[in-house]
Amino acid sequence: MPALPLADLPSGATKVAMVTLGCARNEVDSEELAGRLAADGYELVADAADADAVLVNTCGFIETAKKDSVDAILEAGDGGAHVVAVGCMAERYGSELATALPEATVLGFDDYSAIGDRLDDVLAGRPLAPHTPRDRRTLLPISPADRTRAAVAPTAPAIPGHDWLKRTRLTSGPVASLKLASGCDRRCAFCAIPSFRGAFVSRPVGEVLGEAQWLAGQGVTELVLVSENSTSYGKDLGDLRTLEKLLPQLAAIPGLSRVRVAYLQPAELRPGLLEVIAATPGVAPYFDLSFQHSSPTLLRRMRRFGGTEDFLGLVDRARALAPDAGFRTNVILGFPGETPADVDELERFLVAARLDAVGVFGYSDEEGTEGARLDGHLPQTEVDARVARITDLVEELTAQRAEERVGSTVQVLVTERQDDGSWAGHAEHQDPDADGTTTVTGVPLDAVPGQVVAARVTGTEGIDLVAACLVEAGAGTGAGPGVA
Repeated sequence: MPALPLADLPSGATKVAMVTLGCARNEVDSEELAGRLAADGYELVADAADADAVLVNTCGFIETAKKDSVDAILEAGDGGAHVVAVGCMAERYGSELATALPEATVLGFDDYSAIGDRLDDVLAGRPLAPHTPRDRRTLLPISPADRTRAAVAPTAPAIPGHDWLKRTRLTSGPVASLKLASGCDRRCAFCAIPSFRGAFVSRPVGEVLGEAQWLAGQGVTELVLVSENSTSYGKDLGDLRTLEKLLPQLAAIPGLSRVRVAYLQPAELRPGLLEVIAATPGVAPYFDLSFQHSSPTLLRRMRRFGGTEDFLGLVDRARALAPDAGFRTNVILGFPGETPADVDELERFLVAARLDAVGVFGYSDEEGTEGARLDGHLPQTEVDARVARITDLVEELTAQRAEERVGSTVQVLVTERQDDGSWAGHAEHQDPDADGTTTVTGVPLDAVPGQVVAARVTGTEGIDLVAACLVEAGAGTGAGPGVA
C-alpha cells in the first residue's frame, strides 16, 4: 500500500515524529519506518512537540553516541508523547534499556516490518514482549552465497533497510543516501556492530536501481551509497564485481548528477573498483576509506590489515587516475597496546597521505568485543593526549590540503542560496555531511538547489573552500538541476 498523501489522511490521524541519531544508514532506516507508518495512516510531523508519539532511532556505536541516544529518548517525552526507541542501541540492549528507561517502549529490528502494528499496541496500552538482544550474526548462514535467499525467505529475520517501496523522505534536499547492504562480516577487535547489525547481506541490484530511480524522481541529484562495508557488496550475490557494474548504471539514471560511495574497506578495495570510482563520469572520485590506524603491528592487534606503505600506495594509485580525488578516513587513538612508536607511524602516514578529511576518535571499550578483553589498556589521560595531538595535526594538514586546491576547478553541487547571494554547496571531493563545504559566488540567478556548477577555487577557510562560478552571474545557464 503506498503512503497516503497528507491531504488524504483521515481527520484526527495520530501524529508521529521521527528523531534520528547516528549515521546515514540510520537516516535511511528512519525514512523507511516513516514510510511504513504513513502507509498505515499515521501523520508524520516534523516537531516532536506536536506529536502523539515519537520514534527515536538510536545509535549504539560508541559511548558518546549512546549518551546522546539516552538524552534524546528522555527529551522526546517532555511534551507528553509516547516514546518508542528503535535503532542500534535499542536492538543491542533491548530489555536492559527498557528497564533503565521506563519512559520508552524499546523495539528491535524484527519489529520494523510491523512498526504500525507495534505503535498501535503502544498507543492502546497493550503489553509487548520485551525485546531480547541476540547475536544477529547467527541468524543467517555462514556462507555469504546462501544469505540472499535466506534473507527473503518468509521465516527469515527482518533485515532493516529492505522495504524502500514505502520509504518517505523526511528532508527535501537534493542529496539522499541509499543503503547497499546490511551487516558486516569483519571482526575488528574494537567494533560491536556485527553483533547487533548481523552478517553482511547485499540488496539485489534491481532493488537498488529501483530505489535510485525513485529518489531521482523525488528531486535527488546526488546519491550517497552507504552500508557497513560497501566494498563487500555483491559477494553474496555471486559476483564481487557487482558494485563495479552497478555504479555506471546508477550514474546513467536521468536526474542524477553524482553518485558517491561511502564506507570502503582499504583491504577490500579491488583495482577494478578503484578504477570505476576514479574514472566513471557521474561517479564522484571520492574515497571514504576506513584506515583506523596505519601501524601494521597495531592494525594486526585490531584484527585489520595493511599499514602505512600499503595505504600510501592505495592513495597514490587513486590519484594517478584522478589527481583531484577526495579522501577521508577515521582513526582511533589509544587502542590497547598502542605505543608511542605506533602514534609516530600514524603521524607519518597522515603527513604523507594529504587527506581531505580525517575523523579522530579516542578508543573506548565496547561490550563483547575482543578489544575490551585485551591487556595494555592506556590511562584515559594518555588517550586524550594522543587524540589532542593527532587532532591538532589533522586540522593543520587538512587545511593545507584545501589550500592546495586554490586555483583548481571544482564541480560544486549547490544546495542553498545565502543572504549575500552566494551559494553553499560541496565539491566532488567533499562528502555532503562529513567533510568541508564550498561557497560559490557569481552563480547564475536561475540556479536551483541540486544543480552542479563549475567554479574556480579562490580561497579557503580551514578545510572549506571559497570559489567563483565560471558562468557569469545573471547570464542564465539554460540547464536544469544537476547540469553544469
